Amino acid sequence: MALERNHVEQILAGIIDPHSGQNLKELNAIKGIAIQGERAAVDIQLPYPANGYVDLLKTEIEAALGAAAGAVLVSWRVYSHKVQNELTPLPNIKNVIAVASGKGGVGKSTTAANLALALQAEGARVGILDADIYGPSQPRMMGVAGKPDSKDGKSIEPKIGHGVQVMSIGFMIEEDTPMIWRGPMVTQALQQLLTDTNWQDLDYLIIDLPPGTGDIQLTLCQRVPVSGALIVTTPQDIALLDAKKALKMFEKVEVPVLGIVENMALHQCTNCGHIEHIFGEGGAAKMSHQYGVPVLGALPLQLQIREQADNGTPTVAASPNAPATQIYRQIARKTAARLSLQARNKKIAFPNIVIQNT
Repeated sequence: MALERNHVEQILAGIIDPHSGQNLKELNAIKGIAIQGERAAVDIQLPYPANGYVDLLKTEIEAALGAAAGAVLVSWRVYSHKVQNELTPLPNIKNVIAVASGKGGVGKSTTAANLALALQAEGARVGILDADIYGPSQPRMMGVAGKPDSKDGKSIEPKIGHGVQVMSIGFMIEEDTPMIWRGPMVTQALQQLLTDTNWQDLDYLIIDLPPGTGDIQLTLCQRVPVSGALIVTTPQDIALLDAKKALKMFEKVEVPVLGIVENMALHQCTNCGHIEHIFGEGGAAKMSHQYGVPVLGALPLQLQIREQADNGTPTVAASPNAPATQIYRQIARKTAARLSLQARNKKIAFPNIVIQNT
């Protein structure tokens, strides 16, 4: 008896993508099914970068199909997704993801740097914009320095740190020079850094927002076309209070919050292995339940993560096989997968076409 297409579709619909929470059919990941007698060749395309998952998914599909498994192709592709209000997406950037905390000192910049590197490790083209004018940290974390170049005298070229495109006000000033600017000047400077940088064909631009939910953050969220946001917090009650404010800010400007990252969730003693929840326990889970936003991952309070960021080679780049790196990469896949569930952007910014007589 010949194999039927409907039966193969039913089998594939029973496979759940752990990063989006949807099955392959709901995710519109089934691009093709070819039946040849008792065997089926299937073509699966995930809507997010997933270098670290495609082989596992391929094995799972082959096991589910059993003797009916023919050629199984698993790939991925990044799409551009809708931004807030009537804003137009930026040229050469498919998606902008804002990383916020509401409160300083929770490891937001370290998380943003490792998220960018993790998305790159999954196969995406990634950039990071350091939006903290008063305390830029991405130049040091990403191991890049010096004034950026300009090839045309109009736009500036991003620096490259571990393969990621980087831009920061920190490239324009000395590391110990304070920025004594008022809000409007900061907002204008950030918009210039964003729009005057010659970003090169990015799947994702990560914006490391300054802490807080004041005028600067609100103005940026209203003027910058953002596809989604990520909230970084610790389990501590004080940090969670401010993280909730950041979440509500994004709700007001109609930017979807893709999830919560709980940083410094636990500490394991390097001598005896004892695990202790220094900043409390379960805070992000409570916030997730209250606002219906998933927890994308929890990271340990670990000396190595801090040292590697301070030394200009964040954990994902410094230790590709470390347990913390695997957590960052899982967070990256979940972030991108959650974004892939949003509506796609139909207002793609095309270049102007000028016809001249020659």
